[in-house]
Amino acid sequence: MATKKLVVVSAGLGQPSSTRLLADRLTTATREHLSLLGDEVSVEVIELRDLAHDITNNLLTGFAPPKLQVALDALSSADGMIAVTPIFTTSYSGLFKSFIDVIEPTAVTDLAVVIGATGGTERHSLALDYAMRPLFAYLHAVVVPTAVYAASSDWGTGAGAGSTALPDRVSRAAGELAALMHDSVRSSRVVDPFALPSGFSPTGSYGEE
Repeated sequence: MATKKLVVVSAGLGQPSSTRLLADRLTTATREHLSLLGDEVSVEVIELRDLAHDITNNLLTGFAPPKLQVALDALSSADGMIAVTPIFTTSYSGLFKSFIDVIEPTAVTDLAVVIGATGGTERHSLALDYAMRPLFAYLHAVVVPTAVYAASSDWGTGAGAGSTALPDRVSRAAGELAALMHDSVRSSRVVDPFALPSGFSPTGSYGEE
């Protein structure tokens, strides 16, 4: 029985948070689907709120502190990724984007990814397709067709409420991720600690000076 590596990135700021809750539901469903395919799975959960200071230091110095480096190494060797962020001002959170900015440019190349997001109302659900999906496409990740958005009103929705109920969306996205992970032959990416940030430009256009 093969063992697949799943990395779960949660950008929730609260503790507990609906963002982490959605990430956990996607993780459980992905485990179940992989089990049906005959795969075991090891899961590494990355809580970005616990790495916020390290991420900032990495942005300022170009070097990842040890705790952040462990997370980056886990991502570079994963077979699949679940990425969930709260939606702030119609897009992913600044903490989530800052984490993406410090990963090695090829760390998620060919990586199977489920994107998820949480927010107060359904109005922000399109942020998954106009913000998160293009972000991972730029990084050459393989994003599954089904994205999962959970508004406040979605929590507690039963499976019998219709095909758009949250449990149905979670199961569908997890099934798509499991199928890609099952067929994954992705090798570990070697991370160069001296590599320039993915957004670096010699003209000085990377970030604020």
